[in-house]
Amino acid sequence: MGLFDTIAGAISSAQSNTSGSQGDLLNSVIGLVNSSEGGLAGLVQKFEASGLKEQVSSWVSTGSNLPISAEQIQSALGSSTVKDIAAKLGIDASAAASGLASLLPQVVDKLTPDGNLPRGNNVGDLLSGLSSMFGKN
Repeated sequence: MGLFDTIAGAISSAQSNTSGSQGDLLNSVIGLVNSSEGGLAGLVQKFEASGLKEQVSSWVSTGSNLPISAEQIQSALGSSTVKDIAAKLGIDASAAASGLASLLPQVVDKLTPDGNLPRGNNVGDLLSGLSSMFGKN
């Protein structure tokens, strides 16, 4: 199974574990990666700066992923970011944070299969391709 298939499977699984409008959560993750200065590396740095270095390092590494709570997501991304995502999805902020807590570690893990952050904008291109595959343009 290729990297694309692995990521698609993880995202599909995460989306099937959410309800209602949260199927669009993938677009929110794409937005987080693309809007972070430095792309995926910038997003990782944001979590590290929020005291979550151990968790985010586990997502990038080849070992098991440590979980992250909805509260930690809100702390790292900021309540306003989570509220904005929730508003776009038509759900409450706690549901958005929970969905992000479930999906984000899997996406980061699958985008870093060799334990290293990718260079360049390949991640954004790959995530955009995933969005199209799920019919979310």
